[in-house]
Amino acid sequence: MYKFFHHVFFAIIVASIFPTFAIADVVAPSARNDLQTDKIDPYHARFGRTRALVAVIGENGSADSSTELVDFVVPYGILARSGATQTIAVATHAGVLNMRPALRLQAQTSMDEFDARFADGADYVIVPAVSKYNDPILLAWLTAQAGKGATIVSICDGALVVANSGLMKGHRATAHWDTEDLRPKKYPETTWLKNRRYVTDGKIVSSAGISAAIPVSLALVEAIAGYNRAAALAQDLGVTEWSAQHNSEVFHPRFGVNLWAFIAANYTNRWFHSRQEIDVPVASGIDEISLALTADAYSRTGRSKVFAIAASTEILQTRNGLMLIPDRMISDKNPSDRMLPEFDAAPSALTLDHALAGIADRYGRSTAYAVALDFEYPGFRK
Repeated sequence: MYKFFHHVFFAIIVASIFPTFAIADVVAPSARNDLQTDKIDPYHARFGRTRALVAVIGENGSADSSTELVDFVVPYGILARSGATQTIAVATHAGVLNMRPALRLQAQTSMDEFDARFADGADYVIVPAVSKYNDPILLAWLTAQAGKGATIVSICDGALVVANSGLMKGHRATAHWDTEDLRPKKYPETTWLKNRRYVTDGKIVSSAGISAAIPVSLALVEAIAGYNRAAALAQDLGVTEWSAQHNSEVFHPRFGVNLWAFIAANYTNRWFHSRQEIDVPVASGIDEISLALTADAYSRTGRSKVFAIAASTEILQTRNGLMLIPDRMISDKNPSDRMLPEFDAAPSALTLDHALAGIADRYGRSTAYAVALDFEYPGFRK
């Protein structure tokens, strides 16, 4: 964590004497005005397209490249499920996308292949957080797509990628609460807002922390296909609303409020506990949204990491066409520490609540609370 790590050792001493309280699920006063301006502009079909063309971009330029799992998979899954878009998983290069903090995907296409197929460019480009914010190939491609008229949508700290491209200069934007102090210093020509789930400024749309991928994706569906389509999809996902209302301030590490939870997940869990390996069973047709939320949450505890296990390690397709590479086979001789149950028919977005409840049962509510804070998710109470 950007701000947190600078003070952690002092905080360990002090924070242990304070209790932990709940996230206040309220809207900060500064966020109550102008939320109506965060409606994403309605989609207007171009080039004779019957559906909006959406590219979700991941970075895989080197062996240590990674792309944030939920930032990438959740917008893909929601937009593809809407039926209103042609959504394509794109990578900077052909091949495997190593997702952070867990799982692997096979890119459906590369940027070069996408450009050859869609010379007019995408209507929307979704930009997740990636390990290399300054990848010149990625930055040049984003600039080119914007030049062709695409709306650029950053998820979480994917905003740093877009800001590095120069496309956010002169615009309003937001990102994960953890980079709140960094962004104005590094990108002073952007007006950085807090206390927003997402911010719309013309063809630049940005969202807050990881879990904000859900409401901003529904806002995109509303812009593309109308409120009724978005509302029906939200009900299917288990989401009650997707407004920009948010209070980012309550997620910052604070003495007497939530600091001990951060210390538990990021330090004590790692120092005093061995990491458990947790398998999640996968098969063709698996709900990629439920899988991403679960794998991401469990892999942020400091106690565990998730692996996809299947009958074989052959690539399989998820519910909406992502190509998932299983990590292990069920027949492997070395068992994991735990196998999660198969996903049931529960609405996809509620999987995060189920995962946090499971983490609380297994590793304690402080650890689950820390994961919720990392997700910038207001729905979990400590």
